[in-house]
Amino acid sequence: MTEKQRIGGDVVVETLRSLGADTVFGLPGQHALGLFEALRKAPDLRLISSRVENNLAFAADGHARARMDAAPHGPVPVTPLIVSTGPGALLTLASLQESRASSVPVLGISSQVPVAGPGGRQPAGGTVAGEAGGVGRRQPAGWVKPSGGRHGYLHELPDQAASFRGVVKSVHPVRTGSQIPTALREAWESAATPPYGPVWVEIPQDVLLAPATLPPITSVPARPAALPPLPELVTEAARLLDGAEHPVILAGGGVNRAGAREELGALAEALRAPVLSTFGGKGAFDGSHPLSGQSWLEDRHTTDFLESADVLLVLGSGLGELSTNYHTFSPRGRLIHVEADAGTLEANHPALGIHADVRATLAALLALVTARPADGRAEAAVARLLASVRDRLDGQPVELERRVLAEVRAALPPGTPSYWDMTILAYWAWSAWDADGAPMHTAQGAGGLGYGLPAALGAAALGGPVLAVSGDGGAMYGLAELATAVQHQLDVTWLIVDDGGYGILREYLTDSFGQTTATELSRPDFAALASAFGVPATVSSVHTLRADLAAALGTPGPSVVVLPARLRMFAPTHLPG
Repeated sequence: MTEKQRIGGDVVVETLRSLGADTVFGLPGQHALGLFEALRKAPDLRLISSRVENNLAFAADGHARARMDAAPHGPVPVTPLIVSTGPGALLTLASLQESRASSVPVLGISSQVPVAGPGGRQPAGGTVAGEAGGVGRRQPAGWVKPSGGRHGYLHELPDQAASFRGVVKSVHPVRTGSQIPTALREAWESAATPPYGPVWVEIPQDVLLAPATLPPITSVPARPAALPPLPELVTEAARLLDGAEHPVILAGGGVNRAGAREELGALAEALRAPVLSTFGGKGAFDGSHPLSGQSWLEDRHTTDFLESADVLLVLGSGLGELSTNYHTFSPRGRLIHVEADAGTLEANHPALGIHADVRATLAALLALVTARPADGRAEAAVARLLASVRDRLDGQPVELERRVLAEVRAALPPGTPSYWDMTILAYWAWSAWDADGAPMHTAQGAGGLGYGLPAALGAAALGGPVLAVSGDGGAMYGLAELATAVQHQLDVTWLIVDDGGYGILREYLTDSFGQTTATELSRPDFAALASAFGVPATVSSVHTLRADLAAALGTPGPSVVVLPARLRMFAPTHLPG
């Protein structure tokens, strides 16, 4: 095959470029050789690798989140992820679950065994499952229906696409070269349509290697569907808000994803409504604003405050377990629920449900609500709430935890994003982190371990510095990616809080049963191991943490800071007794 001869893999790369991709996260495999040969010939597409596919998918997730932070009002950024068939593809599933739960637009592309493996061609007009909910869609002539046959190909699964249908938004199987551009466009549009989320495309090995029959692809317009609110529902919501004596707003992650921070601020000031945020909604509203009740959602004082609203406007949150103090929240007033994911509307509480984009809905509400004079009552109520939260914390022996989090925050240069694993310090950060000028991203959507470092590496592909935070248990999931950090010279500082085990599970087991099992871990000398990768490492202490982190973040390239500390959580307020 000559250098100039185009193959199916080239059509994939050309289409991605035409859709707007400039960075691809990829890990090669036997069936995906055609994709990586095409990437070799596309120097304008940056290829970021990893050592394990689940970490690669976390990196793509982190990259997509960072791009949404950087351009909240531009076209929705979709980050491509390329892996091989079978084991490589399946290793991405846990990471894609996080992307789905947190509405992150990732375009997964995997190879597939040769066309003969998935089955023969289906007659024109066949129907296959499209969206994850099982909605059928018509397919063009030549579409291949998986037969479930087993032909003994390496990595072969009976139905690889079926493994993804319950995890991602939509699955798009390709069986001929001519289907590649439209399948990728449909997948891109699906990922970028509210609610955002991961999608999956699979392309057989022989299609990727076959000579291209299409001309070079240079223009593939993607037009994600808008999701405006119904005017009648907005009118009713405005009527309820105007009639409320004590309106309150709960801002979820959908506010950030929609780029609706300005509209939220304007509505809160017009209504003189306190704003609290979910953990995913941190940064949606200025935390120092007199109307900001912050995000202490695991504190009963906050739960009571939300319950006391005569009208509660919930924006871009499914009101799940973590946002409702483990489902102890029971609103006493009217609830208005604005959410792009129709499946979560009224899933837990009756409401005036508005299935719509948050930004479009806020803009429509601003045109209808009546602005109120500032009489100081809402601000005073917020001040009393935050004082009650502080008093509860002051009555607990958690000075160490509060200090460690404050030292980490103080070390960050302005604008530095952080990516947090599922670790006790992250659980504190969910409530206490000041996200103003310091965007925070966590794995609290699905709750899997190992997110922090690889997601931060993905974000750092856009530039650094970036902070990653893990416990020693979660750190073991991603140690191999120190090699990735070095190879691509990604500017990430990794803080590892080493408490000798799975700290939060240690607490859960001990509190529930009086003792713990399988939570105490053997672990390496993290600083020595980082040095073996050529990564500068510092063993810190509470007294030197701020300076050590600041120095690491101020030095370009990867670095590791290890903090030996045994942290504890603040007392829960959702348990009986």
